[in-house]
Amino acid sequence: MPFIDFEATRSIKEMLADSKDGTIDIDPNPYFQRYALSTSLTLNYGIKIEGSIDNEMLKEITHVEREISNFRSTSNNWQDYIPLMRLWPSNNKKPLEYKQRRTAYMTKLLNMLKEKIRTGTDRPCITGNILKDPEAKLNDAEIMSICLTMVSAGLDTVPGNLVMCLAYLSSEHGQQIQKRALDEINKVYPNGDAWEKCLVEEKVPYITALVKETLRFWSVIPICLPRVSIKDIEWQGAVIPSGTTFYMNAYAANYDESHFTNPFKFEPERYLDKEMSGIEHFGYGAGSRMCAGSHLGNRELYTAFLRLITAFQFVSPKDPRDSPVLDALDANALPTSLTVSLSNYVPGRCMTDKPADGTKAIQGWPSRAQQAAARPVD
Repeated sequence: MPFIDFEATRSIKEMLADSKDGTIDIDPNPYFQRYALSTSLTLNYGIKIEGSIDNEMLKEITHVEREISNFRSTSNNWQDYIPLMRLWPSNNKKPLEYKQRRTAYMTKLLNMLKEKIRTGTDRPCITGNILKDPEAKLNDAEIMSICLTMVSAGLDTVPGNLVMCLAYLSSEHGQQIQKRALDEINKVYPNGDAWEKCLVEEKVPYITALVKETLRFWSVIPICLPRVSIKDIEWQGAVIPSGTTFYMNAYAANYDESHFTNPFKFEPERYLDKEMSGIEHFGYGAGSRMCAGSHLGNRELYTAFLRLITAFQFVSPKDPRDSPVLDALDANALPTSLTVSLSNYVPGRCMTDKPADGTKAIQGWPSRAQQAAARPVD
């Protein structure tokens, strides 16, 4: 996937430059937000986030989607559970404001693509295929609704999982995980071509296990979106009527001691156990309505983890007061939000330090990956 190659390369390259070759602490979250968002925009519109992490569109979309996730709390909105309360007028104008701001950038993105199609400068993308399909009878509102799922969903999961995992890797136990991960990468790719090969194959089982354990341990969407039953369900002698709203407690499922041994320990090795059966984690939900972008999310995480561990060694911050919280619930700055909030992860919580041994960091990047950072995405 050339666009994942491009986004991963420029994010890591800028992290190295902004950390002044690992001499100062940096906050990795903005780099990963751009990584996830720009990948989604490329898929949907053939448009990427231009420039640095200070890009205005990037900041607007990430801020608005963060605020909307906060509004979509599964516990704070009493109107969701007590219909009578919906008759009371609300004095909170913020939800409407952020709805309008979201509509503004979704409309802008769609119009940008339409203009590119008109001038013949568009690139292959999902929305472009819909617009060009004479049999697709969708209006702009329906198209934007489809695109919104991809634009917002990636921002909820990919950056959060990347930051949380790097925070853990900076811990004492995380140093051991990093060492084994790098050893496993070098074992599979003794010629140093892991950077290129990770785009087309997943041949390092330990990195795959690290992705799965990150998704399980951190549970960045603790309570999944609601679902409504379409028929009566009999459970333990009781009948749950059709039309009942259900919430899946993904965090509780990910920490179920009857399914996961030592669930409160971060252990990628659990996924190397061939006897493990059943659902591997609930990071993307479960069942027929699980996250439709799970395969893309896995590819983004696998590529990012392998390249980051190849390029950097993550160590504890210089100031102990900046040490990250390594408990999945305590680390959430806003527990009532739909997704885990990383606003309490200030610069220094995850630090890029010296290059990992044997890799010579970015100096050893393959030439094609270097060129990808400077060329347009195909």
